[in-house]
Amino acid sequence: MPLDAVTGAFSYTGKYIARRLLAEGRDVCTLTGHPGRDDPFDGCVEVRPYAFDDPAGLARSLDGVDTFYVTYWVRFPLGRVTFEGAVRNTLALFDAARRAGVRRVVYVSITNADEASPLPYFRSKGHIERALRDSGLSHAIVRPTLVFGLEDILVNNVAWLLRRYPLCMVPGDGAYPVQPVYADDLAAIAIASAHQAGNPTLDAAGPERYGFLDMVRLMATEVGSHARVITAPPAVALWAARVAGIPLRDRLLTRDEVKGLMAGLLVAEGEPAGRTRFSEWLHEHRREIGSGYHSEVGRHYR
Repeated sequence: MPLDAVTGAFSYTGKYIARRLLAEGRDVCTLTGHPGRDDPFDGCVEVRPYAFDDPAGLARSLDGVDTFYVTYWVRFPLGRVTFEGAVRNTLALFDAARRAGVRRVVYVSITNADEASPLPYFRSKGHIERALRDSGLSHAIVRPTLVFGLEDILVNNVAWLLRRYPLCMVPGDGAYPVQPVYADDLAAIAIASAHQAGNPTLDAAGPERYGFLDMVRLMATEVGSHARVITAPPAVALWAARVAGIPLRDRLLTRDEVKGLMAGLLVAEGEPAGRTRFSEWLHEHRREIGSGYHSEVGRHYR
């Protein structure tokens, strides 16, 4: 039976990829930095450790792997966690795949990744994309927009805030576009890319585009929120997000994320590959989305 490896199969996007692979009858292992995390697959996914300081050991973690799905990344720097470190670790994963003879690497990047970007997130992703293209590995690069699902951080926590606070501030004029893609659609696109010819770079975007303000207002309506949704200068909205994050011991939003949103970087050109409409999914899950808070710091940094 073919064996595939997925980073972070017990977390978010990696979980959707692993679920689909298991449904196709493939064996799956995961590389994770959180081996004690609850296993959503009841032992059906083998756990193998990250060993970034041991190249040979990291390669052994990929022994027998056919396709390696790399979702590993960090959302923002915190403490000793940096974008530079995330780049080094990702390149170490590619090198381990080469050493282990992995047939195909599928890298989950971000729309509009660009080495020349002034934003570290997009710039670092662009650097990794170029390194993968230059590596000689058979590969595909999948570039998602704003990924949504019940485990999502941004969409879920906006809904959580709308349920609990009387006011919701949207940075800037809120007219900048977003094109949300469902996590399971992203997984389907990633898995299909493992068997495509050549070394493609593919956008993973959903079929609907919104101005961000319109998307938040739609969410407010669906979850039955009475919050007043307003626009505010970016600095004011960031200040409010920081204040709201203090009792949660989390970062709700970063300055670079606001800049990326306002620059319209979470949309893709061309025909959308995702099929799930955010509006329909949101209506179906209106009682679940935002019912609990998802901590980025708690999930990935503590």
